[in-house]
Amino acid sequence: MTDLLRIEDLHVTFATDAGAAPAVKGVNLSVAPGEVLALVGESGSGKTVTAKSVLGLLPDTAAARGRVLLGDGTADPAEDVLTASAARLRALRGTHAAMVFQEPSTALNPVFTIGWQLTEGLRAHGHGAGKAERRALAVEWLDKVGIPDPATRVDHYPHQLSGGQKQRAVIAMALALGTRLIVADEPTTALDVTVQAEILELLHRCRTDFGTAVLLITHNMGVVADLADRVAVMSEGEVVEQAPVRALFAAPGHPYTRDLLAAVPVFGAGSRTPASPVDDGPPVDDRPPVDDRPPVVRAAGLVVDYPGRLGRKGFRAVDGVSFEIRPGEVLGLVGESGSGKTTIGRAAAGLTAVTGGELDVFGRPVTTRRRTRGRAGHIGYVFQDPAASLNPLLTVADSVAEPLTVHRRELGAAAIRAEAEALLESVHLPRAHADRYPHELSGGQRQRVALARALALRPPLLIADEPTSALDVSVQATVLDLFVELHRELGFAALFISHDLAVVEQVADRVVVLHRGRIAASGSTARVLGSPQDDYTRRLVAALPVPDPVRQARRRHLTPDALDEGVASA
Repeated sequence: MTDLLRIEDLHVTFATDAGAAPAVKGVNLSVAPGEVLALVGESGSGKTVTAKSVLGLLPDTAAARGRVLLGDGTADPAEDVLTASAARLRALRGTHAAMVFQEPSTALNPVFTIGWQLTEGLRAHGHGAGKAERRALAVEWLDKVGIPDPATRVDHYPHQLSGGQKQRAVIAMALALGTRLIVADEPTTALDVTVQAEILELLHRCRTDFGTAVLLITHNMGVVADLADRVAVMSEGEVVEQAPVRALFAAPGHPYTRDLLAAVPVFGAGSRTPASPVDDGPPVDDRPPVDDRPPVVRAAGLVVDYPGRLGRKGFRAVDGVSFEIRPGEVLGLVGESGSGKTTIGRAAAGLTAVTGGELDVFGRPVTTRRRTRGRAGHIGYVFQDPAASLNPLLTVADSVAEPLTVHRRELGAAAIRAEAEALLESVHLPRAHADRYPHELSGGQRQRVALARALALRPPLLIADEPTSALDVSVQATVLDLFVELHRELGFAALFISHDLAVVEQVADRVVVLHRGRIAASGSTARVLGSPQDDYTRRLVAALPVPDPVRQARRRHLTPDALDEGVASA
């Protein structure tokens, strides 16, 4: 079968003050009609640059050579995107290939309705005889991609749709134009696990129901195992390995691919956390055993409300939540976006006001910021995005030293500097990095700096809010190993907030599952995640893609032969 997309000897360089910087080096790829090719690799490997070259979306600072051919040469002649005029690029985009970006909120225009944006694409490409017919087509395609009540939602603005609905709308815009290839750049990274499962199911349907090919860019190997027919692995701008999905997972040939797969957290593999000082007891009795030491954190009927603004009704983010964190224990807090996870973490740190119930930290109630100031040095906080939480004007050493400067001025400048350098070494960053700025570090290195800063005062409580969600799998594995190592060494209690069940399973002693501000399940990690008893937790576990194409195929009721052939049949 003739390929729908052929990339031949693609080279892309970017103009910088230091000269031309190569981003893609001699890439060769192909996608057949109806095929799903996954392009994987770490950040900076060249995946997104390669994907953008397919639609001629590279910035003016980029120079590309080679060939990017769209079209199978039968229904339409293959055209080289790199040499196409601006008018031809406009014609190719949408009809031959369409882009689905990682964050749909930035792909949609916030000042126009979903229906207007969909019909405008139809009008620009000559679909529909008039406004009424194009509106009917818009409603039809919103219905086909699974948006509820499409006749009403067609008049909604992007902010009125959930993240998953916005991503469905973007996919509808591509399918409505009859596109033959969808270039999906991390289409599920910003979504919860259940919404991710829905988008993956929709991408499956794009192939089976509409015959659309997909070039999938992702770092989530579970998504690859669930969706892809073939896999191409990129490292430092080059494709180092290509293989059918089952063959690659079963016997990766390149050392980089082996390291990449080895770093993937596998749900069901058990915990890598050392034994907690608090034993959860036998499965039949999931209550923590009696401990003479008081809990580090105790919540009883905790309520947190956010007030409404401009006449709007307020929102209850946390509704009657109760839990305890014992000394040395890691409590995992999981749930979808909006479930109240981050709000609870911020409340425990005194960053968000408590509306009702009880919240005690170190035996004292948390009610106002004034009363929590004295405990600031006893709580470490690791935020989700280290690039936003680190001061860009401070060096790495100064960022790590800041808590010491505020709370332990008696040490003196020289001693604080030495302690900051020792902390950097404890998170496996050499002292040579001490005088660098955050923008000079990778994402994983910045998160290690954030972890060192959070632990600078040896706090008995660490709150980690999605500390690995923005990281590549290999960097994520390094940060998790570091977390476990430091927990073993320092013995702090931790509230570990995440939506990644595989990560929580590896680090947490006990788990609290939140759903719409309330507790859906709580108990030992093995019991809650290994044998979920409530419908919501079962749905979370079932929605998590497994980084194993054979197991994932069984979950979808596919045979391995059908998987090899890319046939999505029950």
